[in-house]
Amino acid sequence: MSFNRSDDEWRAVLSPQQFAVLRQKATEPPGSGEYTKKHDAGLYTCGACAAPLYSSSTKFDAHCGWPAFYKALPGAIRRIEDRSLGMARTEIVCAKCSSHLGHVFRGEGFRTPTDERHCVNSISLKFTSKS
Repeated sequence: MSFNRSDDEWRAVLSPQQFAVLRQKATEPPGSGEYTKKHDAGLYTCGACAAPLYSSSTKFDAHCGWPAFYKALPGAIRRIEDRSLGMARTEIVCAKCSSHLGHVFRGEGFRTPTDERHCVNSISLKFTSKS
């Protein structure tokens, strides 16, 4: 299946809210996402193409209003320099379909093995629990 889709093709398979975040790089309001406080064991996949992105074992509570992970699955994401909003940040997108996930922040003092916080929009994700 090809994920080189036009905006019209993405609109046909995503909700308006998903399209705004995944394809237009919007951000959902803090605390509004269904996975912000979820701590079940499982796998988080891309909300657009279902590619595996994060294991729940790397999720932590950063009290930021969005799901936070300290690392992605190998090869699951791409990092892109983002100079919007007058600052330098690192955007993260799905490596398979290039959908916007959120941003990575470093050096915030969280005690994680990578010293990173992957701040991901819940609407960019789907969750599958471990059986």
